[in-house]
Amino acid sequence: MRALSFYKGKKVLVTGHTGFKGTWLCKILVNAGADVTGYSLEAPTNPNLFELSGIENEIKSIIGDIRDLEHLKQVFTEVQPEIVLHLAAQPIVRDSYKDPVYTYETNVMGTVNICECVRLNSCVKSFLNVTTDKVYHNNEWEWGYRENDPLDGYDPYSNSKSCSELVTHSYINSFFKENGIAVSTARAGNVIGGGDFANDRIIPDCIRAAMKGESIIVRNPHSTRPYQHVMEPLVVYLRIAKEQYEDIKYAGFYNVGPDDCDCVTTGELVDLFCNAWGEDQTWENRFMGGPHEANFLKLDCSKIKQVFGWSPRWHVEEAVRYTVEWAKAWVNGTDVSEVMDQQIREFMNKGE
Repeated sequence: MRALSFYKGKKVLVTGHTGFKGTWLCKILVNAGADVTGYSLEAPTNPNLFELSGIENEIKSIIGDIRDLEHLKQVFTEVQPEIVLHLAAQPIVRDSYKDPVYTYETNVMGTVNICECVRLNSCVKSFLNVTTDKVYHNNEWEWGYRENDPLDGYDPYSNSKSCSELVTHSYINSFFKENGIAVSTARAGNVIGGGDFANDRIIPDCIRAAMKGESIIVRNPHSTRPYQHVMEPLVVYLRIAKEQYEDIKYAGFYNVGPDDCDCVTTGELVDLFCNAWGEDQTWENRFMGGPHEANFLKLDCSKIKQVFGWSPRWHVEEAVRYTVEWAKAWVNGTDVSEVMDQQIREFMNKGE
């Protein structure tokens, strides 16, 4: 964890800490010695990684709604965070079609509320808003989107995250620049990893089917996505937050995704899962229709590679293997907190 020694003793506020990515992020920060406070709704699934990991006992966990500005202001006043990592969101594309108003309230006004609290609290030196690769106007072309390409997500989730970006840009121009607050946004691709129990995500669907001894149903096996292990973007988020804390010149907008070789179709991803799971696991191509979802999406991550010398540590095959390792440990009653700690060590050691 030498690469994360910067965080030892730092006061860090993580929104969305009870979610899949939020729990992994808190685990990494705790292992690095940070003083972590989380602000989020209750964990969104049952079972959930937040409870299984036991991380609640190692941080200050505050249950609250990102739409509740007054509560959020109280938390900032009490905690006085130096670094704010904003992950709280309604993150599911299909759910955004079912409840677009809640999606916009959470993803847009939630960002306004966080930006407002950062504006009002001089303790904050570094703020990172985590959005998505889906913020771009998607032409479904074969080359990756760059940070200066137009923003315009299609569906309510993607569009709300585009709006979240624009809110952040406005606060940077109107307030943060003159106050010397370092602010960035990070646009990450699809993540996989142990402990994701969300609905309408391919790897959790694979695990649920495999546990039941059923064939996996794949609704769109030909869509191409930039898949990466959850720790890939999380460690990059922490790198951005650290570097801009120490030098505001690093504040900006960053794509965080895998190399081209790890942009695979959903069918290819499920093949990797079946091979890793074993037990003669199979899948079926069964297009089920439904609302629009992008078929092809890829990021150009040249900027973050050039600025920070970053490169992905695990290829998609390794990401799937570690995800299956976690899932089988959970099924067998193994302490998943220890599995997470071991995977974090292996991931960090590969980069040193």
